[in-house]
Amino acid sequence: MSAMAHEIPTQEDVVLDGFLALDTPLGFRAELIEGEIVVTPPPSGRHEHIIAEMVDQIVVGTDTPMHFSGNKGLRVESAGALSGNHVIPDGTFAPRELSLFRDAESWMPCAGVAMVVEVTSQRAEIDREAKRRSYARSGIPLYLLVDREKGKATLFSEPEGDDYTTAHSGPFGKEIELPAPFKMTLDTSDFG
Repeated sequence: MSAMAHEIPTQEDVVLDGFLALDTPLGFRAELIEGEIVVTPPPSGRHEHIIAEMVDQIVVGTDTPMHFSGNKGLRVESAGALSGNHVIPDGTFAPRELSLFRDAESWMPCAGVAMVVEVTSQRAEIDREAKRRSYARSGIPLYLLVDREKGKATLFSEPEGDDYTTAHSGPFGKEIELPAPFKMTLDTSDFG
Protein backbone atom coordinates (compact mmCIF):
# COMPACT_ATOMS: atom_id res chain seq x y z
CA MET A 1 0.00 0.00 0.00
CA SER A 2 1.47 3.32 -0.97
CA ALA A 3 1.02 6.42 1.09
CA MET A 4 -0.11 9.57 -0.65
CA ALA A 5 2.20 12.46 -0.13
CA HIS A 6 0.49 15.60 1.13
CA GLU A 7 2.12 18.93 0.71
CA ILE A 8 2.03 21.03 3.82
CA PRO A 9 0.90 24.52 2.86
CA THR A 10 3.30 27.32 3.63
CA GLN A 11 2.24 30.26 5.76
CA GLU A 12 2.25 32.38 2.58
CA ASP A 13 -0.17 29.93 0.92
CA VAL A 14 -2.47 30.02 3.94
CA VAL A 15 -2.44 33.85 3.96
CA LEU A 16 -3.12 33.98 0.20
CA ASP A 17 -6.00 31.48 0.48
CA GLY A 18 -7.47 33.43 3.41
CA PHE A 19 -7.10 36.69 1.52
CA LEU A 20 -8.80 35.36 -1.61
CA ALA A 21 -11.68 34.04 0.52
CA LEU A 22 -12.29 37.37 2.31
CA ASP A 23 -15.78 38.82 2.22
CA THR A 24 -14.90 42.50 2.55
CA PRO A 25 -17.69 44.91 3.58
CA LEU A 26 -19.24 46.94 0.77
CA GLY A 27 -17.04 49.90 -0.19
CA PHE A 28 -13.92 48.57 1.57
CA ARG A 29 -10.85 47.34 -0.33
CA ALA A 30 -8.75 44.38 0.73
CA GLU A 31 -5.22 44.01 -0.61
CA LEU A 32 -2.40 41.55 0.05
CA ILE A 33 0.83 43.54 0.29
CA GLU A 34 4.14 41.88 1.24
CA GLY A 35 2.36 39.14 3.19
CA GLU A 36 0.02 41.51 5.06
CA ILE A 37 -3.72 41.77 4.46
CA VAL A 38 -4.61 45.47 4.34
CA VAL A 39 -8.26 46.54 4.48
CA THR A 40 -9.02 50.15 3.56
CA PRO A 41 -12.29 52.01 4.23
CA PRO A 42 -14.07 53.96 1.48
CA PRO A 43 -12.01 57.01 0.44
CA SER A 44 -12.72 60.60 1.42
CA GLY A 45 -14.20 63.17 -0.93
CA ARG A 46 -10.83 64.97 -1.33
CA HIS A 47 -9.20 61.67 -2.32
CA GLU A 48 -11.83 61.06 -4.99
CA HIS A 49 -11.70 64.69 -6.16
CA ILE A 50 -7.98 64.30 -6.94
CA ILE A 51 -8.66 61.11 -8.92
CA ALA A 52 -11.47 62.81 -10.86
CA GLU A 53 -9.31 65.86 -11.67
CA MET A 54 -6.50 63.65 -12.92
CA VAL A 55 -8.74 61.39 -15.02
CA ASP A 56 -10.48 64.40 -16.60
CA GLN A 57 -7.12 65.87 -17.64
CA ILE A 58 -5.70 62.61 -18.96
CA VAL A 59 -8.78 61.63 -20.94
CA VAL A 60 -8.76 64.87 -22.92
CA GLY A 61 -5.01 65.58 -22.97
CA THR A 62 -3.20 62.31 -23.57
CA ASP A 63 -1.42 61.58 -26.82
CA THR A 64 -2.56 57.93 -26.73
CA PRO A 65 -6.23 57.20 -25.93
CA MET A 66 -6.41 55.50 -22.54
CA HIS A 67 -8.82 53.33 -20.61
CA PHE A 68 -9.05 53.94 -16.87
CA SER A 69 -10.07 51.68 -14.00
CA GLY A 70 -10.44 52.85 -10.42
CA ASN A 71 -10.99 49.42 -8.91
CA LYS A 72 -8.94 46.95 -10.93
CA GLY A 73 -7.21 44.26 -8.95
CA LEU A 74 -3.62 43.64 -10.08
CA ARG A 75 -1.29 40.74 -9.32
CA VAL A 76 2.11 42.33 -8.80
CA GLU A 77 5.48 41.00 -7.73
CA SER A 78 6.34 40.72 -4.04
CA ALA A 79 9.70 40.58 -2.31
CA GLY A 80 11.61 37.36 -1.82
CA ALA A 81 9.70 34.10 -1.54
CA LEU A 82 6.38 35.68 -0.59
CA SER A 83 3.33 34.90 -2.68
CA GLY A 84 2.47 37.60 -5.20
CA ASN A 85 0.91 40.82 -4.02
CA HIS A 86 -2.71 41.54 -4.86
CA VAL A 87 -3.28 45.29 -5.00
CA ILE A 88 -6.04 47.64 -6.09
CA PRO A 89 -4.47 50.90 -7.26
CA ASP A 90 -6.52 54.08 -6.96
CA GLY A 91 -6.13 54.34 -10.72
CA THR A 92 -4.88 52.11 -13.52
CA PHE A 93 -4.36 53.40 -17.06
CA ALA A 94 -3.86 51.22 -20.13
CA PRO A 95 -3.86 52.10 -23.83
CA ARG A 96 -7.41 51.85 -25.18
CA GLU A 97 -6.26 49.75 -28.15
CA LEU A 98 -5.28 46.90 -25.78
CA SER A 99 -8.75 46.57 -24.16
CA LEU A 100 -6.97 45.16 -21.10
CA PHE A 101 -9.93 45.47 -18.76
CA ARG A 102 -12.57 43.93 -21.05
CA ASP A 103 -12.07 40.23 -20.29
CA ALA A 104 -9.69 40.56 -17.34
CA GLU A 105 -9.96 38.37 -14.26
CA SER A 106 -10.64 40.01 -10.89
CA TRP A 107 -6.88 39.97 -10.26
CA MET A 108 -5.20 40.54 -13.60
CA PRO A 109 -1.50 40.56 -14.48
CA CYS A 110 0.03 43.99 -15.14
CA ALA A 111 1.33 43.39 -18.66
CA GLY A 112 0.19 46.32 -20.79
CA VAL A 113 -0.56 48.69 -17.90
CA ALA A 114 0.89 52.13 -18.76
CA MET A 115 0.57 53.82 -15.36
CA VAL A 116 -0.79 53.23 -11.87
CA VAL A 117 -1.83 56.02 -9.51
CA GLU A 118 -2.04 56.10 -5.73
CA VAL A 119 -3.45 58.98 -3.68
CA THR A 120 -2.28 58.63 -0.09
CA SER A 121 -4.76 58.06 2.69
CA GLN A 122 -4.54 56.48 6.16
CA ARG A 123 -1.49 54.27 5.56
CA ALA A 124 0.59 56.44 3.26
CA GLU A 125 3.81 54.49 3.92
CA ILE A 126 2.36 51.52 2.00
CA ASP A 127 1.87 53.70 -1.11
CA ARG A 128 5.28 55.34 -0.67
CA GLU A 129 7.25 52.13 -0.16
CA ALA A 130 5.70 48.64 -0.55
CA LYS A 131 3.41 49.43 -3.49
CA ARG A 132 6.09 51.47 -5.26
CA ARG A 133 8.52 48.55 -5.08
CA SER A 134 5.84 46.06 -6.19
CA TYR A 135 4.93 48.19 -9.20
CA ALA A 136 8.61 48.53 -10.16
CA ARG A 137 9.26 44.77 -9.78
CA SER A 138 6.27 44.16 -12.04
CA GLY A 139 7.63 46.44 -14.77
CA ILE A 140 4.81 49.01 -14.69
CA PRO A 141 6.43 51.90 -16.60
CA LEU A 142 4.95 54.81 -14.62
CA TYR A 143 3.79 55.23 -11.04
CA LEU A 144 2.18 58.52 -10.01
CA LEU A 145 2.07 59.04 -6.24
CA VAL A 146 -0.09 61.92 -5.05
CA ASP A 147 1.04 62.41 -1.46
CA ARG A 148 -1.63 64.46 0.31
CA GLU A 149 0.25 64.59 3.63
CA LYS A 150 3.40 65.98 2.01
CA GLY A 151 1.47 68.17 -0.47
CA LYS A 152 3.37 66.88 -3.49
CA ALA A 153 3.07 64.62 -6.49
CA THR A 154 5.86 62.31 -7.66
CA LEU A 155 6.11 60.51 -10.98
CA PHE A 156 8.30 57.42 -10.78
CA SER A 157 9.58 55.98 -14.06
CA GLU A 158 12.15 53.58 -15.50
CA PRO A 159 11.55 50.53 -13.30
CA GLU A 160 14.61 48.39 -12.61
CA GLY A 161 14.65 45.55 -10.10
CA ASP A 162 13.02 46.56 -6.83
CA ASP A 163 12.51 50.26 -7.58
CA TYR A 164 12.20 53.01 -10.14
CA THR A 165 15.42 54.70 -11.23
CA THR A 166 13.86 58.10 -11.95
CA ALA A 167 11.55 60.27 -9.85
CA HIS A 168 10.23 63.77 -10.57
CA SER A 169 8.49 65.52 -7.66
CA GLY A 170 6.86 68.83 -7.14
CA PRO A 171 4.52 70.53 -4.71
CA PHE A 172 0.84 70.72 -5.53
CA GLY A 173 0.46 73.53 -8.05
CA LYS A 174 3.50 72.49 -10.08
CA GLU A 175 2.90 70.75 -13.40
CA ILE A 176 4.11 67.21 -14.00
CA GLU A 177 5.19 66.04 -17.43
CA LEU A 178 3.82 62.60 -18.25
CA PRO A 179 6.03 60.94 -20.90
CA ALA A 180 4.95 58.62 -23.70
CA PRO A 181 2.49 57.11 -24.19
CA PHE A 182 0.74 60.04 -22.46
CA LYS A 183 2.91 62.94 -23.72
CA MET A 184 1.06 65.57 -21.73
CA THR A 185 1.33 68.00 -18.84
CA LEU A 186 -0.66 67.23 -15.69
CA ASP A 187 -1.79 70.27 -13.69
CA THR A 188 -1.73 69.54 -9.93
CA SER A 189 -3.01 72.93 -8.77
CA ASP A 190 -6.38 71.52 -7.64
CA PHE A 191 -4.86 68.53 -5.78
CA GLY A 192 -4.32 70.38 -2.47
